[in-house]
Amino acid sequence: MSVLLELTIFPLDQGGSGVSRFVAPVVAMVRDSGYPHQLGPMGTVVETETLPEALALIERAQAILDAMGCERVYAVAKFDMRKRAEGRLEGKIASVEHRLGAPE
Repeated sequence: MSVLLELTIFPLDQGGSGVSRFVAPVVAMVRDSGYPHQLGPMGTVVETETLPEALALIERAQAILDAMGCERVYAVAKFDMRKRAEGRLEGKIASVEHRLGAPE
């Protein structure tokens, strides 16, 4: 199974105009998890083999922000789950890029 998780998570109660100092440790945790991932400007996409693995990453992300003193956290999680598949993080992008290069 392939589970694609797109996660956006950041504190709402830390003031200031940016949240990168809170996002960076979460992205580092995802990177260190060993799962394939891709950082984007509005969220991070991670590919796991199971839904519990993806949910555990969300719990770990929230725990990081909690440990940093965040009392109000905003999160959006989107999932795409497909049986008998793997490598979709790169495969889905390659499929679109292939079509972009194909003559019309």
